[in-house]
Amino acid sequence: MKALVVNALTTINALGHGLDATAEAVRTNRCALRPCDFADAKLDTYIGRVTGIEDLPVDRRLAIYDCRNNRLAQMALRADGFADAVAGAVERHGAGRIAVILGTSTSGIREGEIAFAHRDPQTGRLPTDFRFTESHDHHSLAAFVQAYLGLVGPVLTISTACSSSAKVFADAAQMMEAGICDAAVVGGVDSLCLLTLYGFNSLELLDPVPCRPNDEKRAGISIGEAAGFALLERSDSRRGDTLALVLGYGESADAYHMSAPHPDGLGAELSMRAAIERAGVAPEQVDYINQHGTGSRQNDRAEDAAIARVFGDGMRCGSTKGATGHTLGAAGILEIAICCAAMRDGVVPGNVGLDTKAADFRCRIERESGPGVLRHVLNNSFGFGGSNCSILLGSAA
Repeated sequence: MKALVVNALTTINALGHGLDATAEAVRTNRCALRPCDFADAKLDTYIGRVTGIEDLPVDRRLAIYDCRNNRLAQMALRADGFADAVAGAVERHGAGRIAVILGTSTSGIREGEIAFAHRDPQTGRLPTDFRFTESHDHHSLAAFVQAYLGLVGPVLTISTACSSSAKVFADAAQMMEAGICDAAVVGGVDSLCLLTLYGFNSLELLDPVPCRPNDEKRAGISIGEAAGFALLERSDSRRGDTLALVLGYGESADAYHMSAPHPDGLGAELSMRAAIERAGVAPEQVDYINQHGTGSRQNDRAEDAAIARVFGDGMRCGSTKGATGHTLGAAGILEIAICCAAMRDGVVPGNVGLDTKAADFRCRIERESGPGVLRHVLNNSFGFGGSNCSILLGSAA
């Protein structure tokens, strides 16, 4: 594929408000997980909660979209000069030639939870001020972001569980190649809600301590929340402040189980191979892999096996979910942002939460971040149902 350039990038997550704050937290191996204190959830687990969401309603002109998820989105749009960068792209391409392609797994479902809790005790009717389309609905996020940025081009919502905001990069590449748009705002947002907290608890997938990806004693995930956006343009729009290159993508479907990966990681292997082959990059040219690395016993084992088959033993890898929590539909964009900052700063992210690497794992995994030149980085995002996506990034240096 023809490389795309990342000309603007932003993220808000439990580690930090903005790309630089997030990068510094990764560099210093900080863990942002804390005992669950969300709403009235009574669960023995840790979460990656973003501070300040409750105090920042969405812009008054878009008040109809107000909900936790869109508030988190707005925080990211206002960080890192992102909205201004999109305004510059509008001048170059026109508001109708910039697509909005965003991923989410739960969108504003928290508003639906609140509405259901306050339904009429006699009739069961939901509150009259509940706005399903503008909050709970999956497309609420993309509609809000498009309106906030003043764009009028194609708009698309992707919801493939935890691969959602990685697959948007593939869709953007395809849409630009087809001539449907000249640039794209991609990314995703997922915010905390009771559905995911209690849902993963029912699956016995929540670790009672901060999650420990790749560790011998790993026992499940810690749920987090995050927002992130990237401005993608064709390679001829490369600028002095271009952050990274998108060189290739790979997608696959396990079709194995609703919530468990293929035990041998066959779908993960296919997506990684497709990403490097599409980019024309050999396995030995990849310097680091940011794993999906959730901390569950099955997921980590299957991913390690798949990586070893593609890249051989000793491939340098790591999961950043021990620092941020698993941000579900926003995991792809958050971790791609971390990878872009790592290439920019010359930092190889560590694997926070790792004490003793699982004895049978073949990848090279280190707990602490350290200096290193990264020219090619692969990011893995794997979702329920075996929806896999790998994105190969290149340094802009």
